[in-house]
Amino acid sequence: MDDLTDGRSAQRALTAAHLYYVQDRTMEAIARELSTSRSTVSRLLSQARATGIVDIRIRSPFAAPQLLEERLAERFGVSAHVVPVPDDAHDVERLERVAVAAAHLLDELVHAEMTIGVAWGSTTAAISRRLVPRTVHGTTFVQLNGSGNTHTTGLLYASEILSRFAAAYGGSAQQFPVPAFFDDPRTKHAMWRERSTRRILAMQAAMDLVVFSTGSADSRVPSHVYSGGYLEAQELSALDSAGVVGDVATVFFRADGSSDSIALNERATGPHFDVLRRVPRRLCVVAGATKVSSLRGALAAGLATDLVVDEAVARALTE
Repeated sequence: MDDLTDGRSAQRALTAAHLYYVQDRTMEAIARELSTSRSTVSRLLSQARATGIVDIRIRSPFAAPQLLEERLAERFGVSAHVVPVPDDAHDVERLERVAVAAAHLLDELVHAEMTIGVAWGSTTAAISRRLVPRTVHGTTFVQLNGSGNTHTTGLLYASEILSRFAAAYGGSAQQFPVPAFFDDPRTKHAMWRERSTRRILAMQAAMDLVVFSTGSADSRVPSHVYSGGYLEAQELSALDSAGVVGDVATVFFRADGSSDSIALNERATGPHFDVLRRVPRRLCVVAGATKVSSLRGALAAGLATDLVVDEAVARALTE
């Protein structure tokens, strides 16, 4: 009975949306046609937007975000999406707005039979809470890097993010139950020979889409790898001495995009950048100007094909 009710509600939301947005009927006229109240019509239209039946876009040739998108595309060769955010917005609000925009873009990018890599972190956690529910046949979401450290297994944090993605699209979640960083590179190499680990690595090698942000020690909304007890003081010092400006899935890079000869990368469990660059679509989502340096490095490394940023980040990148 519940399934029937839910299906009937979705059909009525679709009908109301078509009458309102396509046929330009008033809510009063729709209410009469559906033999219901104006408030019910309003609820059905809200349901249509929330469930992805209706996707509203605003495009203006005079809008500053669109001009920034064109400049970013020309300079970095990415498909850019700039989110309007007031300059005085709080950092948490800024992240929330960018996460909503990224969630709606993902609704366009996710298709049937896709393997989608997800890097855990503050930004992907925010996106996971704003995904538009839509069942997509055969989607598999795979964790990009391990999440354990000396204080916690990290499984709950990473699995919650991955599970929200899988639940939103009716897909499966594949966790990667290894530490974020091994103590010894030899332990990592031995673990990488295990069949259970090779299964996840094979999934990562076959990814169709990857979703990530850039980590930065200077971000006002702390990157989880820097705030979650994953790095010791001497490791942070070594990264600074190596000229590191950020990371993607706990693999570190410099301002020019290079990642070679960074000792911690030998112990990191995130995918090598060559693996990421082979993924057809690579969505990078960044909020807050304090992450500009790390984002520049990621773009220099050629890690993104699609970019979602707020206006402040976009302006800083194009200056």
